[in-house]
Amino acid sequence: MFKKILVANRSEIAIRVFRAARELSIPSVGIYAADDRLTLHRFNTPECYEVGAGKGPIEAYLDMEDVIRIAKTSGADAVHPGYGFLSENPEFAQLCADSGITFVGPSPEIMRRLGNKVEARALAMAADVPVMPATDPLPHNDEEVLKLAESVGFPFMLKASWGGGGRGMRVIEDSSNLLDQVAAARREAQAAFGNDEVYLEKLVRNARHVEVQIMGDSHGQVVHLFERDCTAQRRHQKIVERAPAPYLTQDQRDKVTGAAVRLARSVDYHNAGTVEFLQDVDTGEFYFIEVNPRIQVEHTVTEQITGLDLVKSQIRIAAGAKIGDLEASGIPRQADIQMRGAAIQCRVTTEDPRNSFIPDYGHIVAYRSPAGPG
Repeated sequence: MFKKILVANRSEIAIRVFRAARELSIPSVGIYAADDRLTLHRFNTPECYEVGAGKGPIEAYLDMEDVIRIAKTSGADAVHPGYGFLSENPEFAQLCADSGITFVGPSPEIMRRLGNKVEARALAMAADVPVMPATDPLPHNDEEVLKLAESVGFPFMLKASWGGGGRGMRVIEDSSNLLDQVAAARREAQAAFGNDEVYLEKLVRNARHVEVQIMGDSHGQVVHLFERDCTAQRRHQKIVERAPAPYLTQDQRDKVTGAAVRLARSVDYHNAGTVEFLQDVDTGEFYFIEVNPRIQVEHTVTEQITGLDLVKSQIRIAAGAKIGDLEASGIPRQADIQMRGAAIQCRVTTEDPRNSFIPDYGHIVAYRSPAGPG
């Protein structure tokens, strides 16, 4: 097991990983941006260092070299990236490997292959996983873009190839505003991900969003931990997560979880990940969207219905534990993973209703936590 784990993140997920490490009797190290010097996560672990001195609150947590410096200085031999920031950055995972530090997540190569949504679609097709009709990355030629769009047929969802979190996504009904929307999406993608590559995917108007939690080890084993429904969204951001998806028949559940495991095995996936699908409500068919090669915000609802601690299992599997050995990895073999009950997670969206609902911040003036039996 690791001697010490550095958590390369902030706030809720940092505290979540600190807790998992503490329960595994592993010392943890935190980092904080200067603007976060008074936030809770800084004081939730006995060892915490400022990262990215002189940088803004986002840039500080993205300072790969400084994160590695702190890991080495503190004696950490593993880094858990949480979600967001560096969690899906293959260059950071490679930098960890080159520095002799274990990255708690998939390999850099897997992240590169799955991080590009266009290549991920190709991998899904090779694994016999159904995908939505879509174009290749759009060329920087207006005439060619229009030809590609006409060949697949409107309406579309415009997406960033390296995107996530709804950034760069737009519904395109017809060709009248296609080129303007492509240009805007390119700018947004470039600003958010450092890459302006976008593509068009056939739009399913009446769709449900279903995602499957998977876990793989370094011994070639992959299991699923059932599915979550995340259809309720605001501006392409999930706001309600529930597990299991109450509308799935057992046959549909077997179909979508089987597709997720098949894809993960085909790329030799290891550690935690989520395979996302759209289900066409009218036909019941599933279509692959993307793979998130990290732990997700909504992992907690899966933990509630399975009774398994996914973050502790991430750490154990990164240290070489084998799925099926419950004591070593915390994950039993597939036949022994059971689903009991249901769980719901709701997120609060902080917006200003008097100013076109733009993202905003403020003080929580009243809060009551759940209490009582159960």
